[in-house]
Amino acid sequence: MDARVDEIGYKPFDCDNHYYEALDAFTRHVPGNMRSRCVQWAEIDGRKHHIVGGKLAHAVTNPTWNPIAKPGAIASYLRGNPDDQRPDQLMKDREPLPDFYMDQDARIAKLEDQGLEAVWLFPTLGVLYEELLKHDTEAVVVMFRAFNRWLQEDWGLNYENRIFASPYIALADVASACEELEWSLAQGARTVVIRPAAVWTANDGVCSPADPLFDPFWARVNEAGITVVVHAGDSGYTTHGYVRDGFSAAFGGSPLAPNIKHFNIERAAYDFLITLSYSRLFERFPNVRVASIENGAEFLPDLFRKLRQSRDRLSTMGYYKEDPGLLFKEHVWINPFWEDDVYEVESLMGADRVIFGSDWPHIEGMPEPLDYVAELSEFDGAQRARILRDNALELNELRPA
Repeated sequence: MDARVDEIGYKPFDCDNHYYEALDAFTRHVPGNMRSRCVQWAEIDGRKHHIVGGKLAHAVTNPTWNPIAKPGAIASYLRGNPDDQRPDQLMKDREPLPDFYMDQDARIAKLEDQGLEAVWLFPTLGVLYEELLKHDTEAVVVMFRAFNRWLQEDWGLNYENRIFASPYIALADVASACEELEWSLAQGARTVVIRPAAVWTANDGVCSPADPLFDPFWARVNEAGITVVVHAGDSGYTTHGYVRDGFSAAFGGSPLAPNIKHFNIERAAYDFLITLSYSRLFERFPNVRVASIENGAEFLPDLFRKLRQSRDRLSTMGYYKEDPGLLFKEHVWINPFWEDDVYEVESLMGADRVIFGSDWPHIEGMPEPLDYVAELSEFDGAQRARILRDNALELNELRPA
């Protein structure tokens, strides 16, 4: 077990762990007549690739995962590259696919080695494919329903009270989203995950996720008290011609070239979260809890500035019944990028709204989850425990209205 557990006196709860999808994760439960509209396998020049909605997907270079890049392979590069390493070379350091990326029992044993009490478990490819299918609402509904059934079979939504896999909810059809939420609750889910993006629907066009159209979904979330995770993924953000669009692990064709696509994840989360506040979602549904995972936190100072401006400008109109900035801090939890300034995040949100997530085992995460303990050295013991364990434990419990 990681020696840092003895140092802090408890096992942390990691709110951002990932699996690598099985070869049939996107096909096992998809009806035969829908497979060509969802995900298929193709072999091109001797390598297997995903065809999503009839088009070749470029999200990752090897969706079979074997061999796989090592956890945290580019971590030091993201922290300023103090060793002057080339990230393209770092990502070429690969290993045979370990069992604990694909198997629940092997993962439990790995949690013991890592010194973790529990983890929230999220997709790798699963957060990327709604964007590729968004023009076909029926395919979105069918594929993610099937994907969640695979998830329940291979991982379980609550395995041994330590692995909490999060079913993916697509809001494209609100009735189906509500059905999937009910199914998730029945399977013991503690969280559901959605992408930070406007919602493409069949009949109502593109809508804000806080549009009253989706109130039936948020009302059931509010009633059940389940945490909604907004996790980074392909949110469909355009770069307006500054660089080629599309989402890929190569960060737009070259990991060496800086470009505005690197900010798309944070832009998507900023727009999504502030829209919930502007639309007064938390006034309508006061029991909703939202956890922003792997979206970064550098947008927070500007978000709070914009909320103050909106509050003050609309004060004579009575638009807000409550201060939107205070409501934001009551209803939203932030998982910063591990390289973000966590002390700034805590000063804005409070220690009871910051949650630890390592992004393990992805290349941009931490080599070992408890590497993050060193990042919290200036906090007192109570603050550190809130961030490393207690906040996630509370979010992990249903809080019915």
